Amino acid sequence: MSSSETIEDYLCRLASGEPTPGGGAAGALHAAQAAALLSMVARFSTGPKFAEHAAEVQDVLERAEELRHIAIALADADEEAFGSVIAAYGLPRSTDDEKAARTHAIQSSLVAAAVPPRELVTVADALVQLGQRLVDFSNPNVISDVAAAAEAARAAAATARVNLEINLSGIKDSDVLSALVAAIETADVVIEEADSLSQRVRKQILR
Repeated sequence: MSSSETIEDYLCRLASGEPTPGGGAAGALHAAQAAALLSMVARFSTGPKFAEHAAEVQDVLERAEELRHIAIALADADEEAFGSVIAAYGLPRSTDDEKAARTHAIQSSLVAAAVPPRELVTVADALVQLGQRLVDFSNPNVISDVAAAAEAARAAAATARVNLEINLSGIKDSDVLSALVAAIETADVVIEEADSLSQRVRKQILR
């Protein structure tokens, strides 16, 4: 999703009959929204009332802004990587040499396509950690947005997880497969922590 593309234009592309963008890019945008929400909460948690937390709020804000840009870049990277997978599957396979070249291209593209969702799990994890830092002292008027950020980060991790899982059957490299399994396990943990963060916020709201 380029910086000049409107949300409506992006959603129209997402809804089209074209294979890209797809779920991976959508997952990255979930993360970008989580980061943006945390930035907002941080900005509303400044001033004399929050003076003792000023340094932490600034650190959270800077990190959230960084993660938002990373997430947007991952949306573009995922779209590009999946396009390469499609192109590899479309290569000719009339001769043995063509078949070998096609197989190599498919494996290379599948490995490359697994990179954005792996990185997205890391981003989602970092976002949940930022939310956990904010939840105990942030402005109560926007505390629900910490939960909203947690839910968006959860969606990012869950989307990344399923995109990693679908690659397990196609990739042959055992080292890559091990890294994917580890990323899936991490995504499971991130999802649980995001759920826990959302519950913490709800308890604060309802008490």
